[in-house]
Amino acid sequence: MSAQNQIRRMTAPQITARKGGDPVVCLTAYDAPTAAIVDEFCDLILVGDSLGMVVHGLTSTVGVTLEMMILHGQAVMRASRKALVVVDLPFGSYEDSVETAFRNASRVMIETGCQAVKIESGSYAAETISYLVERGIPVMSHVGLRPQSMHVFGGFKARGRSTDIADEILANAKAASEAGSFAVVVEGVSEALANEVTAAVDIPTIGIGASAQCDGQILVTPDMLGQFDRVPKFVKKYGNQMDATRDAVAKYTEEVKARSFPGSDNLYHFKKPAT
Repeated sequence: MSAQNQIRRMTAPQITARKGGDPVVCLTAYDAPTAAIVDEFCDLILVGDSLGMVVHGLTSTVGVTLEMMILHGQAVMRASRKALVVVDLPFGSYEDSVETAFRNASRVMIETGCQAVKIESGSYAAETISYLVERGIPVMSHVGLRPQSMHVFGGFKARGRSTDIADEILANAKAASEAGSFAVVVEGVSEALANEVTAAVDIPTIGIGASAQCDGQILVTPDMLGQFDRVPKFVKKYGNQMDATRDAVAKYTEEVKARSFPGSDNLYHFKKPAT
């Protein structure tokens, strides 16, 4: 393939330039087959630490390790071609110092080949964001419902539905933007607050349980595919993967017990000798 025909990945500046323009389409991916499919449609693929819950069966994202994020990030990078790939920095990998954040973020980028990282952005995060960006690491921020802080918040609860918390979330989003983030995820907040944040920052807001007026949207792909019975209120199921998988496994079980699988088309036979 000539250099002129090569597909170029979306870049962080290109995502930022979509502020107020065409909505940014984002989904998560944790494996190569899924990444290959969503890459066809998405501007941005997030290798989210949600993989701890939807892939590994953890009860929260807190137990996700840097090694897990790197392993899944490598798989997604192998199968994607055009989307910007962002990898979450997991809990405990960036909070204690800017030096720790850079060491772990650079490791993620070097070992996966991804184009950016994401961090959950509390009041402490602006210095870290600025430090990373100045050293060549694009950062996507995350405000509102922050899953890594679920023990502080008392679970996975919508936030920004009272004035004091709304002011805090707005301040965090502004700080993340001013520190150099190229985009900010706004999760689990009131529609009015999401609209206010979108109007207040110069970078695209990526909504999840926020507002249709955000500059883009993201969902956890297994949730929107209907892989689970229970999903958050803000998820719309665009498929029914759980029932489809169950039906396929049930049919397989039936045929194995009836010895009708494997059939002739699924078996190997001696080749006829050449004449």
